[in-house]
Amino acid sequence: MWRITCKKLVNGPVRRTSFSIHHCRRSSLLLNYQSNKLAKPSKETFYASTSTIFQAQAYSSAPHPLDPLTAEEISSASSAVKEYLSLTTGQDPSLIRFVAVSLSEPEKKEVLSGEGFDPVKASRKAEVVILVDGIASELVVDFQDGINVVSHVALPPGIQPLYSPDDCDLAEEITKSSPEVKKAVLERYGIKDVDKELVCDPWSVHLADDEDKSLTFDEETGRPRRLIQTFLYQRMLNIGTLEDNHYAHPIDIVPVVDLNTGKVVRIDGMDREPPKIPDLHVNYHSNLLSKNSYLETEWREERLKELNVVQPEGPTFSVEGNRVSWQGWTFHVGFNYREGLVLNDLKYQGRNVVNRASLVEMSVPYADPHPPYQRKCAFDVGDYGLGYCANSLELGCDCLGNIYYFDTVLSNSKGEPVEKKKVVCMHEEDDGLLWKHVEYRNGHNESRRGRELIISSIATVVNYEYLFYWKLKQDGTIDFEIKLSGELSTNLLSDDEIANGGKPTHGTIVCPGVNAQIHQHMFCARLDMAVDGHNNTVSEVDVIPQSDVTHYGNAFGATEKVLETEKEAIRTYDATKARSWKISNAEGKTNPVNGKPTAYKLMPFTKGSAGPTVLTAPTSAVSVKGEFATANLWVTPYNGTERYPAGEYTPQGDGSVGLPQWTANNRSIKGEDVVLWHAFGVTHVPRVEDFPVMPCESTGFMLKPDGFFAGNPGINLPPKRNEASKLASDESCCN
Repeated sequence: MWRITCKKLVNGPVRRTSFSIHHCRRSSLLLNYQSNKLAKPSKETFYASTSTIFQAQAYSSAPHPLDPLTAEEISSASSAVKEYLSLTTGQDPSLIRFVAVSLSEPEKKEVLSGEGFDPVKASRKAEVVILVDGIASELVVDFQDGINVVSHVALPPGIQPLYSPDDCDLAEEITKSSPEVKKAVLERYGIKDVDKELVCDPWSVHLADDEDKSLTFDEETGRPRRLIQTFLYQRMLNIGTLEDNHYAHPIDIVPVVDLNTGKVVRIDGMDREPPKIPDLHVNYHSNLLSKNSYLETEWREERLKELNVVQPEGPTFSVEGNRVSWQGWTFHVGFNYREGLVLNDLKYQGRNVVNRASLVEMSVPYADPHPPYQRKCAFDVGDYGLGYCANSLELGCDCLGNIYYFDTVLSNSKGEPVEKKKVVCMHEEDDGLLWKHVEYRNGHNESRRGRELIISSIATVVNYEYLFYWKLKQDGTIDFEIKLSGELSTNLLSDDEIANGGKPTHGTIVCPGVNAQIHQHMFCARLDMAVDGHNNTVSEVDVIPQSDVTHYGNAFGATEKVLETEKEAIRTYDATKARSWKISNAEGKTNPVNGKPTAYKLMPFTKGSAGPTVLTAPTSAVSVKGEFATANLWVTPYNGTERYPAGEYTPQGDGSVGLPQWTANNRSIKGEDVVLWHAFGVTHVPRVEDFPVMPCESTGFMLKPDGFFAGNPGINLPPKRNEASKLASDESCCN
């Protein structure tokens, strides 16, 4: 374990640690801290003068029970599983395909004490998901007394776990090596070199009807199929470099592959006359901008002047292992292959606020009913895993300022550890004015600028980028923002759309001959609340007119209704009533000013526009499988096994597990240890301006104190003028 402190500059040796700080694009130089020596930096290393150098010191402590598994633990767990299966079933270890090796998080009761997490009480365990002969199994490995497999559950045939990065690579490999695919793309489009020209985007197969469901079983082998459909594109520039924007060149056939047999089981679209593949160049890559057919081909002439984020004294936060403290906030940073970034044990000034917060699911239905796009729908968290898809973030590009990075270790299909560097970025930002008032009678001004701590991670799920930002503020607010960027998943028009003058019925032409389909991104955050304690009550607060109160007609007020059962708590947002949901302490802790229980409130859609719930028909497979997205709020009593709203395993799933199943029991939630499931999202009608790469679009929510404090908790921020601020020069427009 390491205690990390931030320094403006380190001149002496650093003991017993090794990490590096990267710069983007023009400089690939590294500052490497190695055992007992410091690499000498060059001038070029400091071309971006906003970087922070970190000093690491060893400290002795037991690991936090929610720290991600180490590389050694992953290797030990994989070896234990191989040895166990070899001894108990005679299984050849080389034929075991690992889906994931991850921390098995302990139950709250095992680790919670009066002061928070107790690392001594919790044992370390790994949860392991594997595939053998197409059948999935769950195993648990305990590290407490030796390294032992303590649980093994073979899942029913047909249950399909998440697709790992190795699975996605395998799907493209199967497609490109298929003689049928090679023959089809050669005869239809003249593609000779499939390795360099053909691009195969791997998508889970959404089972929209009985015909789709029939694909899931292989009559020849008598085994279930593990299906991936590959949407095809052609690269036309700088072949072999992966630089060309292939989404400008979609192909109209869709192979479906079975990962279990390594074969293509069908190719959709072969009944159509081969179309001409759009060949205009529409690129964003810096090496290909000059070759664009109609978009900009040169960099902007008006150069932006430098805007650096500099903290001469270093950042304000402190880090110990994965624990962070900043401006009254304390929390633990977790990370796993599925959810990616997780925040644990969030407290403000020592008081509980949230036990665990993460994004647990995402339903992305596409609106085009033309075959084969009726089955175009991904559950990006459950199908691919945000942790597996996480970027290694770059200093000065993805993250600006004085940056602290968290690394992690995941696993590959062989059960080997895979280190992922810089998957979580943490830094401070100016947040504008936190509060201000001028006494107009004498002109006296009191104002305080706010600061926020941002903990972020970015995931690339095939074509899309999802940028996740948890922001902690000095007034006790928790702000969660998701930015969406990346590339649109494009396609060619269907025959009837071509016959209709080339007008798409469920999309937008973003490039001549290239369609981008209307779709939604329906997110679900799991918020294990603990407002001033672990027993809370949830209520719905609406602001409504009160026409019967007075003849003046000016009355309106807030009404509050306690949500007592699970079914009562399935709610949708109503902007016309300024609807919010309050989470109040149910353990007798009250506000000293108003006498009400201390509370936080969930405020939906505080970023971007307020969007609808999922727009697919109630009977559609999308709505059944992703029923969590049919409402904006669900509330359940805490149960450690209830982790994901669409169930543990979403690929080829039927929607029979998850929130609908749990809430069918209609359990009491009043005064209980409650979990809020907040569903929200973006309905994306693509714009021409979203191509070739999409400007960020935002959505999100806030958790805001509502009677948690006796007043504004930011009142004690000392007045301070930023002396580095300057008046613009006489030539500026502000003169």
